[in-house]
Amino acid sequence: MAALLGAKLAVARGAGALSRLGGSGATSLPGRVLMRLQPDALQTLGGRLAEGSAVVSATNGKTTTAAMAAEILRAHGVSLVHNAAGANMAGGVATTLLDAARPGGGIDGTLGLFEVDELWVARVARALHPKAILLGNLFRDQLDRYGELEAIADSWREVLLASDARAVLNADDPLLADLGRERPGVLYFGVQDDTLALSGMAHAADAKHCRNCGAPYIFDAVYLGHLGRYHCPSCGRSRPRPDVVASDVSLQGVRSASFTLTTPEGSAPVELALPGLYNVYNALAAAALTSSLDVPLATIAAALAATRPAFGRAETVSVSSAAGPREMRILLVKNPAGANEVLRTLALEPGEHRLLGVLNDQIADGRDVSWIWDADFEQLAGRLAGVVCAGTRAADLAARLKYAGVEESKIELVPHLDAALARAAEETPAGSPLYALPTYTAMLALRKMLSERGEVASRFS
Repeated sequence: MAALLGAKLAVARGAGALSRLGGSGATSLPGRVLMRLQPDALQTLGGRLAEGSAVVSATNGKTTTAAMAAEILRAHGVSLVHNAAGANMAGGVATTLLDAARPGGGIDGTLGLFEVDELWVARVARALHPKAILLGNLFRDQLDRYGELEAIADSWREVLLASDARAVLNADDPLLADLGRERPGVLYFGVQDDTLALSGMAHAADAKHCRNCGAPYIFDAVYLGHLGRYHCPSCGRSRPRPDVVASDVSLQGVRSASFTLTTPEGSAPVELALPGLYNVYNALAAAALTSSLDVPLATIAAALAATRPAFGRAETVSVSSAAGPREMRILLVKNPAGANEVLRTLALEPGEHRLLGVLNDQIADGRDVSWIWDADFEQLAGRLAGVVCAGTRAADLAARLKYAGVEESKIELVPHLDAALARAAEETPAGSPLYALPTYTAMLALRKMLSERGEVASRFS
């Protein structure tokens, strides 16, 4: 039996090697091949992990949250098997386990830390039987693929009811908070700082109604999208009291953020080299997960301070141009909630900005790009010196910006990414940053192009 499994592992690795020779990163293909040959590959290889595994999922921020959790766990001396490349469906998780597997039933790591796509949580959790499941948020995203949020919430509820894993849930998200109400031992996390509260809920916000009785929630404070403090005036259901809290939050534009982290162990200041309230939530989620895995507070705070942006998420790179090198910061946007937080963060920066917007409609982005009309570009419209629009749906982005109030003379349509980057960098004054706002596949294409030019390290290196 062991010899047969070893042969299957060798075949899957061979498929990955051939894929890499063909220019692919091979982050999912070997795992998919392995699961065809060995349907219980996740369970079999995952069972080799002496300390079990933890699963991280969310609409926004799961890659960054998992990267932060990995930094914390490694600082605590834990040997990880982690899908750091971001391949988060079953094939990607299987590839990660395959890469770590060794002859004789061994594996290079004691704990698995797996970022998992929202629709794949159930399958991966059934196979791995994780010791902890972190669910960070649920926002509208790729409705053509995921369906409505309630459908995902219902599937996650079934996962939690069928699992003995420690549930780590965002108390500020009404949909997620409800998932823990029928379960003992849930660890909740949330923000507690009303200086961050928005003047009202964005028109694109989700989760406005109580799942228990259907009445509209009253939001006492809205922090991000539909995340905040809330209660139902009809049945009395309200935000659970969080066990892990971020307070005294300070946002320093696109550069950094800081907050006071409180866990059951006590409080500590945290300095993040990542911007925005959305990254405070990511850090808070990672802190809650690792706290549930018995990592000390001091280790958590120090490791969060050492965390650097995951690829494409607030990365700063130097790009060449005809006018000389320019600093470019890459800020991923893929749905209204995420885009609005990026725009909110940019609005904290003084002066006028130059943007490279790249809008794609590939399967991984979602074919329907109408979500851009729910992103509040209006809050930045008067602060833009120029925008170059690129991607398969560049014209749609240009139209949205025009209707947001950006002067037509400041909008350039350059669909091809290489030409668009060259144009945007050339027009950016020396000493000023260029902000790239790509959707998911556009971000991958942009990083690949920069990697081939030697301007960033390959994400697969």
